[in-house]
Amino acid sequence: MSNLEKVLSGGRLSIDEEEYVPGTMHLVDLGDSLNVKKGEGSNIILQPQPSSDINDVLRWSQRKKNLQFGLTWFWAFMAAVVVGWYGPYFTIWLTEFSTDISHLNISSACIFIGLGFGCIFFQPLAMKYGRRGMYLFCTILAIIGNALGSQAKTINYIIVSFLISGFSAAPCDSLVPISSTDVFFVHERSKYISLMILALYAGSFLGPVVAGYIPTWEWCFYVQVIIMAVLFIVLFFLLEDTTFDRSKDSGEKEILEQIKSQDTILQATKSGELTEEQAQKVGTKIKSIISPVKSFNEDNSETDASSIDPTIAKRTYAQKLKVIEFEYGDKRLLMTIFTRPFLLLGFPALIWGGTVYGAQMMWLSLLNNTQSLIFTGSYGFSTSNTGLTNLGPFVGSVLGMFYGGNFVDWLSVKLAERNKGIFEPEFRLYAMIIPTILNSCGLIAYGIAANNKAAWEIPVIIGEVLLGFAMSSSGPICLSYAADCYGNLASESMVLMLFVRNMIGCGFTFGIGPWIDKSGLVETTWLMFMMATKNDQGLLLQNV
Repeated sequence: MSNLEKVLSGGRLSIDEEEYVPGTMHLVDLGDSLNVKKGEGSNIILQPQPSSDINDVLRWSQRKKNLQFGLTWFWAFMAAVVVGWYGPYFTIWLTEFSTDISHLNISSACIFIGLGFGCIFFQPLAMKYGRRGMYLFCTILAIIGNALGSQAKTINYIIVSFLISGFSAAPCDSLVPISSTDVFFVHERSKYISLMILALYAGSFLGPVVAGYIPTWEWCFYVQVIIMAVLFIVLFFLLEDTTFDRSKDSGEKEILEQIKSQDTILQATKSGELTEEQAQKVGTKIKSIISPVKSFNEDNSETDASSIDPTIAKRTYAQKLKVIEFEYGDKRLLMTIFTRPFLLLGFPALIWGGTVYGAQMMWLSLLNNTQSLIFTGSYGFSTSNTGLTNLGPFVGSVLGMFYGGNFVDWLSVKLAERNKGIFEPEFRLYAMIIPTILNSCGLIAYGIAANNKAAWEIPVIIGEVLLGFAMSSSGPICLSYAADCYGNLASESMVLMLFVRNMIGCGFTFGIGPWIDKSGLVETTWLMFMMATKNDQGLLLQNV
């Protein structure tokens, strides 16, 4: 049977494997010729396509999505506070614990060790047994870590406390972005991942600001214990699991099949095998091959009987409270899920993304480990005023959130429209040029100006704002790019990237103190400037 005969009989034309490129997808239906689920009143194709399962999280109403996103956003914010609030107390701990800066840097490095190995540990468990249980368990770990820190008698208590806290906060790096990609579509991805990244930087920058106004460092730990305990109760009753099995999703392949059928009809019409009237009749039949649903209204998606499989029961509230997810969890062996991320070491895009994202942790570690010494020591700031300098990178991170989120999503859609409606993951990388340049400028404004005791506005308002912008905008671009490139491996990809990132941050935190002691702040800053410039070159090579 020829392709034309198969189409005329109402059948589908299969596509060859080489015709399907993972990551490349149809995002915009320019001619309104594809009968796939699209946004209400929009020509943007929903990727991935919502299934007919009423429990599919993509079918949640926008209000419900926003509630769940808000809960995970605040959890991520507090996790960042837990591992980043301590900057203003470095000089106090030097005296109180009779220790030196190298031991304080070790305590900071232990946070990155916990973050790095925590994402390797928790992410596979979350894929296998659900996200909800991991969030609840890590909240308990954060309470334990802070309770231990509040009783610190020596620096060793702080080191152990920070190690536990870093381990507890690991999901804010890997699981939180995945929770966002679970419930939002590709054309929304950068926006919501960017908001999550903002939560991390907001916690890292605002935590020290608030800590500077708390009377004692012990009470900094106590306050976090109280907040995390209340948060645990809220999450237990309101947070739902976003785990859903999309391993059988074939939306893009079905779109390619439909396009192939349409092309067959078009060619037959041009050759005279079919009249235009016959082609129109067959075209109508083709448009019903994929799905009878043309638009998708999220507000009534859970009650739209026409697109829901009636054989699948909707979960009750009690069922949604269970801590372990078996039905929609990953069906592979747990050991396979644990080892899978390391099998991706040969994927250049992931190593590049992890390295670029890791560089941002270097700049964050630079701020955390030098702010107290620079502004309390050289500028004579009080503990509270030193904490206030974190408002600079916070403002930058807010601006970077809009750039790395809304702007990148807009840019991706526009480039897809120019590319005949086809989206490529690399479209997001063009937006990386600006943050990588600002990264370099921010380092110079912060390090060189502070060393020369220039007006405090230069290192804070210029240097830290630019660094905050670059850190906040580059993270979501890297993570969105990985999720787009390797959709079915998105979770494993993020684990690998974040492990690389945290190990870079850990090594840098161990070395920043001795590095500055031996080379001085000026030489260290120029070397970091050259490293940031190297990232620019890597970006250009990635886009060639």
